[in-house]
Amino acid sequence: MRVNVGIDISKDSLDFCLLLNQTKSGRKFRSFKNRKIDYFIINDWLLKQAKCQPHEIVITMESTGIYHEAIALFLHSSGFQIIISNPGKAKKFSQSLGLVHKTDKLDSYMLARYGDAQYEHVSFWKPDAENIRSIKVLVRRLSALEKDRLRESNRLEASTISGSYERVLLSIKRMIHILDDEIKEIEHEIDCIIAACPVMSKNHNLLMSVVGIGKVMSRELVYLFSAKSFSTAKQAAAFVGLTPRLNESGSFKGRTTLSKIGPSRIRSKIFLAAVSASKYNPDIKAQKHRLLSAGKTKMQALGAAMRKLIQICFGVIKNQTKYQSEITLN
Repeated sequence: MRVNVGIDISKDSLDFCLLLNQTKSGRKFRSFKNRKIDYFIINDWLLKQAKCQPHEIVITMESTGIYHEAIALFLHSSGFQIIISNPGKAKKFSQSLGLVHKTDKLDSYMLARYGDAQYEHVSFWKPDAENIRSIKVLVRRLSALEKDRLRESNRLEASTISGSYERVLLSIKRMIHILDDEIKEIEHEIDCIIAACPVMSKNHNLLMSVVGIGKVMSRELVYLFSAKSFSTAKQAAAFVGLTPRLNESGSFKGRTTLSKIGPSRIRSKIFLAAVSASKYNPDIKAQKHRLLSAGKTKMQALGAAMRKLIQICFGVIKNQTKYQSEITLN
């Protein structure tokens, strides 16, 4: 026996559809608040309606930023099978069902159907290890602080040029000082978690051997390769949005750009690392000269450098060996 459940998730609510069978009478709908104190009520409702064990219930939800994380973790720990769907794929499935209207109730029904259709082919969701989850929230916080730091820095520059009131300049400088201190503390906390894990610590040292990869980029990639399982370097590059995409329209022909799918935070840091690697990393420097000689633009060569850099990083992690250049510069 297998019972399929779909959850449409928003910031404030969780809309459930439980499918006992494909008839209308076999659909059970209920809405709950998206808060942890209601999770045990949800657990009891699911078991009561399904009349089976948790491992016989397949629950499908979409990846919705941060709002699905708590309920997914709770339901997994309670023994339910969890599928977290890509929103784009779920939307296409909804269109294939001919569902014209979009409501929370219909979305939960569609997700229950999607889970049933994908059951034989999908990989069930499992939570990351506790240290990886800790790094995830710290990295998220670090990214927010870095954006605040950049905004305050831009304000300081603009206020200085315009000759702003001294009290305004003092306020901005004070905020920058506070943000700098907090950024350092968060980075130290991440470094401590990495150092405490033998696997992460070794991977950090391996990544630091790659010319062009510094402490900041190594920290990001240790988390990425710990949280995601890539079987090939191409998969890693595609996840970060570094695969080339042909962009043609009308008379505009033959130009490729990066797909830019995936975490922009990591991509922006790889961009800076690739600029350095293009000067000092023998393999990437040789690639740059080869592409420019073939008529590629500087930005295309830099995009290729970003892609090759993450492929090299994937290689040292997979093979557990330090980086060794294939080229000797004169």
